[in-house]
Amino acid sequence: MSVQVKPLSDRVLIQPLEAETQTASGIYIPDTAKEKPMKGKVVAVGPGKADEPMTVKDGDTVLYGKYAGTELSVDGGEYLIMRESDIFAIV
Repeated sequence: MSVQVKPLSDRVLIQPLEAETQTASGIYIPDTAKEKPMKGKVVAVGPGKADEPMTVKDGDTVLYGKYAGTELSVDGGEYLIMRESDIFAIV
């Protein structure tokens, strides 16, 4: 998938993964009780800072904070743009 957004500096464009619809024990979660996903796929990465190269790359699946980033709608898709420091881990 190619998105026409190029993040600047140490920012990362992430496509959030769908929230879980069923628990491990098989109980279905209604839309009103679903939590905001905290896992997503990196779609685009900025060049980084001169003294701090980027760790994540396109295609990585990452974990981030519940309230991290700014929601963005591009070409009909929903994305988050955030600083690399808001990302907790690469899965």
